[in-house]
Amino acid sequence: MARLSITMMFFLILVVTSAYVPSFAVEETEPKKLWDQCVVKISPNCALDIISQVFGNGVVSIPCCQELVKEGKECHDTLIKYIADRPTLIANETKYLQKRDELWAQCVSVSKSI
Repeated sequence: MARLSITMMFFLILVVTSAYVPSFAVEETEPKKLWDQCVVKISPNCALDIISQVFGNGVVSIPCCQELVKEGKECHDTLIKYIADRPTLIANETKYLQKRDELWAQCVSVSKSI
C-alpha cells in the first residue's frame, strides 16, 4: 500500500469524520444539507479516490465514477469546494475546481458509455 501524505491523511480524516460525526465537520454557517444529503451518498473508498484525483494524482475507477454521477453534480461541486476552501488549500482553489469539473465530465462520459 502506498504511503499516504499528510494532506491525504487530512482528507481521509475530514471525509470519515464528516460522514459519521457531522457535528464535528460542519461549521454553523454551512448548510446542514451538505452533510445530511451529500457525504453519505458515496462510499468512503470512492470519496478517497475522488479526493486523490482532484487534490493529487490519483485515478477514479469506473465504479466510483458511477457513484459520483449518482451522487449528483451539486453534491460533488459543493463538497470539493468545501475542501478546496480550507486555509491550507485556498491558494490553489482554481486548479482544484478545474480538476473537479474535469473529473465530473470524465465520469459522466464513462457512465453514459456503460
